[in-house]
Amino acid sequence: MNPRHLLRMSMLVRKPPSERRVLMVFGIIAVCLIVGGIEYLGWWPEWATSPPQKLRP
Repeated sequence: MNPRHLLRMSMLVRKPPSERRVLMVFGIIAVCLIVGGIEYLGWWPEWATSPPQKLRP
């Protein structure tokens, strides 16, 4: 592991994030999973999709 990661983890243990921040992060993850699930099931409206673009070689 990178020493920077170890320092960051030790700082998180010493001063953990607030409950509000943890709930916000979990809320954002939940919204992303819901949107991904709706798109996967095919329930996403056509007006909210963009046409696929071909990549140039």
